[in-house]
Amino acid sequence: MTGSDFSPAPMTPRWPSVLWVVRHGESAGNVARDAAQAARAHRIALDHRDVDVPLSDLGKKQSRALGEWFAAGQEDGRPEVMLASPYIRAVQTAEIFRDAGGCAPDERICIDERLREKEFGILDGLTRFGIEAAYPEQAEFRGLLGKFYHRPPGGESWCDVILRLRSLLDTVSLHYGGRRVMIVAHQVVVLCLRTIIENLGEKEILAIDRAGDVANCAITEYRFDPDAGRDGNLMLARYNVTAPMKNEVPVTREPDAMVAARG
Repeated sequence: MTGSDFSPAPMTPRWPSVLWVVRHGESAGNVARDAAQAARAHRIALDHRDVDVPLSDLGKKQSRALGEWFAAGQEDGRPEVMLASPYIRAVQTAEIFRDAGGCAPDERICIDERLREKEFGILDGLTRFGIEAAYPEQAEFRGLLGKFYHRPPGGESWCDVILRLRSLLDTVSLHYGGRRVMIVAHQVVVLCLRTIIENLGEKEILAIDRAGDVANCAITEYRFDPDAGRDGNLMLARYNVTAPMKNEVPVTREPDAMVAARG
């Protein structure tokens, strides 16, 4: 046997073949936030910690509709890996999606704390009116710094979220190369993942954010292109797609429960 008889082992792809990033379905927090804003209340009326806020009835229907759409074969394959934020509304979205046939019934939902909602610290649970009344200096700092860099005491800036998501993507790259992966998380997480994957700057991602909220249960889809760059890369195929739900249940584009997430 000569040296020419040996061929190198095929390399594991660097990235998933498909990466879907999904915002959770409408939550009770989204509904409570709208009511608080309309009433110009200082605090959002919730009986739970943010991590424990469940889906609304509409959010459950949205999650089921998305699962049924994948089950019908509209997506060129179902997820082989399911990752979710530990927040109840994200876990429920992933579970209902799975129960509706969106992925294999025995597919484990991997909970990863790096996908959690942006932490708001002392501003947690406050509306814009509440922040201005209780912490006017924070409202001023945020106006000066912008929400990409502003970090409320005890909370996170978008940069902090991006830092933990870089670690998350390293894990995805290491363990799930060549597979179809779905992430279920939060609006800010969707935007921050776009920032990393597409190498966007502050102005670029905030312009996308200003253009409109990420819809509940909307899909952001990346597909691996082996010819992109030196080693191939994930390329954006679709963003904020809500078509799967249009004929099933209403599409909602509400900001997250904590108004500090948005400008």
